[in-house]
Amino acid sequence: MLELAPELLGRVRRGTPFVTATVTGVAGSAPRQPGSSLVVDADGAVLGNVSGGCVDAAVHEACQEMLAGDHAPQTLRFGYSDADAIGVGLTCGGTIELLLRHHDPAAGPAAERELGPALADAADGRAVAVATVVHGPDAHLGRTIVVRPGRPPQGSLGDELLDRVAEARAADLLHAGQTGTVEVGVADSYCREPMTLLVESSAPPPRMLVFGAIDHAAALARLGTFLGYRTTVCDARATFATPERFPDAEVVVDWPHRYLQAQADAGLLDARTVVCVLTHDPRFDLPLLTAALRMPVAYVGAMGSHRTHEERLARLRDAGLTSGELDRLHSPIGLDLGARTPHETALSIAAEIVAHRHGGTGAPLSTGVPIHRSAPPAGALALSS
Repeated sequence: MLELAPELLGRVRRGTPFVTATVTGVAGSAPRQPGSSLVVDADGAVLGNVSGGCVDAAVHEACQEMLAGDHAPQTLRFGYSDADAIGVGLTCGGTIELLLRHHDPAAGPAAERELGPALADAADGRAVAVATVVHGPDAHLGRTIVVRPGRPPQGSLGDELLDRVAEARAADLLHAGQTGTVEVGVADSYCREPMTLLVESSAPPPRMLVFGAIDHAAALARLGTFLGYRTTVCDARATFATPERFPDAEVVVDWPHRYLQAQADAGLLDARTVVCVLTHDPRFDLPLLTAALRMPVAYVGAMGSHRTHEERLARLRDAGLTSGELDRLHSPIGLDLGARTPHETALSIAAEIVAHRHGGTGAPLSTGVPIHRSAPPAGALALSS
């Protein structure tokens, strides 16, 4: 739902009722991940999708029925040739589960009054997470709690202990910029019956820090911005690091390791941050990589030949880095695309970053690797930052 925040915010402010159908679980090959939503409002408008087309018509019909009839939350399940999939299945062979909720901003309960501010935060790029009970007792189903950094939560899932647990789990996923489900079990003494919470996170864009004001950096900055990163190009040489050369990025003139450490000290890096070192100069590379490989960022890559990489590793070992820290280094940076131009090289770097982020292999899809990958379970996320 938060992915459609700008559009939904207008409906909330106008008091227009709407129904959200949100993906809460996937199995096998499924086109959309948890948090993806299709919305139908009382005026007949449709936003988003949950399947790329193959079951959206059936979901749209179910949303219309909810608008006209029973407003209680309900779940739907669609699978390939699945008798429970109300006669419609996913052509890709996977399974998706959905939660349908009716929202009436003008006449709803307190939870509806909290929806507008949460959508406004998401639309404005402020960090916010919404945790919703998507499986569990009917008395809790569809209840939500809104979590923001450094502020008390809003809303309730219907139980004080459950609220505290949901706040902690939602804060973890928000910190990592992740949307996903978390299981709350009886064995954990959090609730009397097992529950599943969908945590939808909306966080400021992840950072891409590109060090080295070269042509490859300009091409990579353009791709990084296209992929949704807040991109920065940093170089100590003011002659080369100019806004005119890098119109797609913030440009900083500073020693790379000093800038990186200052950003970390200010709390401006997180577990989604990617660091790309394109400087080709040991004076810059070594202190920069020494700092970066000890930070809980998502990705650290460095440009250079295989020989340069081996020499760099030796110097980093001499600087005290451990084998575990050195294993985090992607060098030579990028995937083997046979790239020759700066733009092709930037594409190979961006492809490696995407593959690393989502657990891709970089192999051709024709070899039989999965086309759609499930998001990692929330408990498996590295939340060390």
